[in-house]
Amino acid sequence: MTKTATKTKKKTSKTILFEVRDSGIHGRGLFANRKISKGTVIGIYEGPKVFSDDDDGDHVLWVEEADGTVYGVDGQNELRYVNHSVKANACFEGEELTAVRAISKGAEITHHYGDDWKDL
Repeated sequence: MTKTATKTKKKTSKTILFEVRDSGIHGRGLFANRKISKGTVIGIYEGPKVFSDDDDGDHVLWVEEADGTVYGVDGQNELRYVNHSVKANACFEGEELTAVRAISKGAEITHHYGDDWKDL
């Protein structure tokens, strides 16, 4: 009798990583729907690119490329609700939001906006 191998499918979590809710920091915020491990890509900041301070707005993420070129992304997806914290648990690397430490289920996902915001 010939033995046949069976493949085991790796289970993948279908749980969405985050949701938008009211925030104690400011207005609306992004909250973890499950534990997020350090190094996990949480999402990509999406929206039209802008290139002038005249186009700056509440949800523009300014990105500096390796060659020093700076552009903005006028956030259109849920990542626009990431609030500021000096003890941030996530960081934008370009347009990609990545967990810089483990984030527990229910915790607000935050990003350090920069030194201009250090006193907030």
